[in-house]
Amino acid sequence: MSISRATSTLVEVPRGLAGVVVTETEIGDVRGLEGFYHYRQYSAVELARTRGFEDVWHLLVNGTLPDGPRLAAFRAETAAMRRLPDDVRAALPAVAAASRTSGPLAGLRTALSLLGAANGFRPVYDIDAGRRRADTLAACAAVPTLLTALYRLGQGLDPVEPREDLSYAANYLYMLAGSAPDPRQARAVEQYLISTIDHGFNASTFTARVVASTGADVAACLVAAVGALSGPLHGGAPSRALDTLDEIGTPDRIDPWIRERVLAGDRIMGFGHAVYRTEDPRSRMLRDIALGFGGPRVAFAVEVERQVEAILAELKPGRELHTNVEFYAGVVMELCGLPREMFTPTFAAARVVGWSANILEQAADPKIIRPAARYVGPRPPAEVPAA
Repeated sequence: MSISRATSTLVEVPRGLAGVVVTETEIGDVRGLEGFYHYRQYSAVELARTRGFEDVWHLLVNGTLPDGPRLAAFRAETAAMRRLPDDVRAALPAVAAASRTSGPLAGLRTALSLLGAANGFRPVYDIDAGRRRADTLAACAAVPTLLTALYRLGQGLDPVEPREDLSYAANYLYMLAGSAPDPRQARAVEQYLISTIDHGFNASTFTARVVASTGADVAACLVAAVGALSGPLHGGAPSRALDTLDEIGTPDRIDPWIRERVLAGDRIMGFGHAVYRTEDPRSRMLRDIALGFGGPRVAFAVEVERQVEAILAELKPGRELHTNVEFYAGVVMELCGLPREMFTPTFAAARVVGWSANILEQAADPKIIRPAARYVGPRPPAEVPAA
């Protein structure tokens, strides 16, 4: 419960603000009971199946799907922003060394702060809509460069300079591996990126909007969002879902392994979702992509999914528990050659666009987000009336 400061009345509020509407948005929505979500007026899954990443980026930031000339102009505009300022490039080895244990996502927080300072990002409260848009584009374009550089430096490798002739997804894979990616793998990663650009008022998106409501600069908003994403309950499940497949190991171990953990009250990573009460539409799409690649790993994942859902239905009747996006995301990213420590950073390389769209929308509203809490601690002494 919370208290209205103006009326001192108690208002029932669910834990975690589940289902509480805190604002209005034109960016997209998640309809959990239907198993459907959309970016603006378009099905997000259909966009992932039929469009490129830059098309959807344009849609979220500019409000429309681009035609051919507008898409070419947008690609050129954002590709030119991929190279990092010299001061940021020079600092990355130290950032990578400091975050060697925690990984590229932790390093990204520091690197984004450096990028904002080097690019002269100013508080969104003090700049017009055009400058806000430019700042978000610069940040989004640079995130793949930052992430791949931090990863490679952590592996003792030199960073790879971005190419402007490649798409966002293909350039990301190129900078990560140091060689031109297989087109099929690049498209699979692109579809994953598109499917995870935005997804309602999740923890990181809400965090970005809270910070934007203070009027802070774009880099500050994004750093806060990355911090929220770093929690394992939010963005850390794809690699953990693969860890589950590794721990099970063989088909004959699926049933006893899952039963033991469900009965112990453990969470099965890659299953269940806070919003969906049916199958996650992103999981359906990624399963199809994985099946297109085929192979024993995919066949094993499909069998694990089948048995886990059957066991969960038996042991937790009445609850709809299906695979979420992380389960097959891990399988697809592994098939495309991404190391596990880059799974969540890759998610961030997509979600930064959704965060940015939300930052721009929130920055147009001058009202700061300032909820209240209900005090339940020890009672303070009675207030002494003024003499």
